[in-house]
Amino acid sequence: MNDNPDKHSIRRILLPSGRSIEIVRFYAEERRTDGLHVCPRCTSDLVQPVEWREAPQGFWELTLHCPNCDWLDEGVYDQEQVDALEEKLDEGLTAMLSDLRRLTQSNMAEEIERFTAALQDDLVLPEDF
Repeated sequence: MNDNPDKHSIRRILLPSGRSIEIVRFYAEERRTDGLHVCPRCTSDLVQPVEWREAPQGFWELTLHCPNCDWLDEGVYDQEQVDALEEKLDEGLTAMLSDLRRLTQSNMAEEIERFTAALQDDLVLPEDF
């Protein structure tokens, strides 16, 4: 049993017979110094939440997944840890959007160059439109 009974979650499950049961899960406080975005198995910084729900007393129950090594884990984390994870996710989204913008511009420039070359070589015909 856990030394700190305040960190727990309760789920009610309705059985096919009509009876209901309560499942009580106790959690040890998890405090990771490397951040929730870093995989403890492969050290990839691509860990992301796949499920989350509020837990008692301002904690969050998260299911974390690493797409690099397929690590999956569930734990309860405090608001500060979740805020830091959210910040890392926002930084990752910003980086992806920036990369997408650069890739789109590069593809468009290449397409324009090919089209210009085709026009100069009289390779564009009315049937192409």
